Amino acid sequence: MDAQQAHLIVLGNEKGGSGKSTTAVHIAVALAHEGLRVGIVDLDGRQRTSARYLENRAAFIAKRGLDLPQPDIAVIGDGEGDVAALSAQLDAYADRDVIVIDTPGRDSPLGRAALVRADTLVTPINDSFVDFDLIGQVDPETFKVVRPSFYAELVWQSRQRRARTDGGTVDWIVLRNRLASLEARNMKRVAGALDELAKRVGFRVTPGLSERVIYRELFPRGLTLLDTSALEDFSVSHVAARMELRALVAALRLPARTVAAVA
Repeated sequence: MDAQQAHLIVLGNEKGGSGKSTTAVHIAVALAHEGLRVGIVDLDGRQRTSARYLENRAAFIAKRGLDLPQPDIAVIGDGEGDVAALSAQLDAYADRDVIVIDTPGRDSPLGRAALVRADTLVTPINDSFVDFDLIGQVDPETFKVVRPSFYAELVWQSRQRRARTDGGTVDWIVLRNRLASLEARNMKRVAGALDELAKRVGFRVTPGLSERVIYRELFPRGLTLLDTSALEDFSVSHVAARMELRALVAALRLPARTVAAVA
C-alpha cells in the first residue's frame, strides 16, 4: 500500500483550544488498537503537541514494560520547502493503512497542502458561536446562517483542487468537541446553525469528546481511553468517555479497503 492508497485523516480548523491534537492522537491510537498501521504527521513544529503526546506514550510504555500499540510520529516545521517535506513524509509512510495529520491552529502553507491531500477532514470546534464563526457567520438576532466563513471557503477551494488533481473527494466532518450539560439554549442554537450550514457547504456533524478532566490527565503518560490495561482508577466517567471515542471513530466511516487491511 503506497501513500496514495493510505487513508489520510487531516485534523484542521485554524483555531487553538478546540482539542484538535488530543482528538488526533486518540483517533490514531484507536485505529492502531484495531490493528491498522498508523502514522501521525505533526505539522506544528513549535508546539509539537501530538508529537509530545506520543513521546510521553513511548516513554511510559518502556518504563512499565507495557504492550500497547504505538503509532509512528513525524514532525514537520512550517518554513520554506516544508510542503515538499510533507510529500516526502507521506511517501515514507507508504506502508501505512492510515495517516493522521495534525495541522497548526493557524493558516499555513503546510495546513493548506494537507487539506488538498485529505480523504477525511475533521474540524473540531467548541460548542459556541465563537468557534462557529470559523466556518460560518450568523444573524445576531435570529442566529440563522448568513454566509459561510473563511475556513469553509478554504475547504471548498481545497475540494476543488483535489477534484482537479486526482478526481478524489474530501469527506468533511465537523466535530462538536467539549460539549457541556449547561447552556442548553446556546447548544440548540449552535446545533441549528451547524445543521443549516452543513446543507449549504457539505459537511457531516458528529459529537466529539466532552469536556472531561480525564483527557488532560492522560497526556503526561501518553495514554488514551482505550488503553484499559494501563489506566488506573477506572471509573464510570472513563466508560462514558470511551464510548464517546468509539462513536467518534465509527463516525469516520473509513473505506472498506482500509478496514480490510487488518486481515
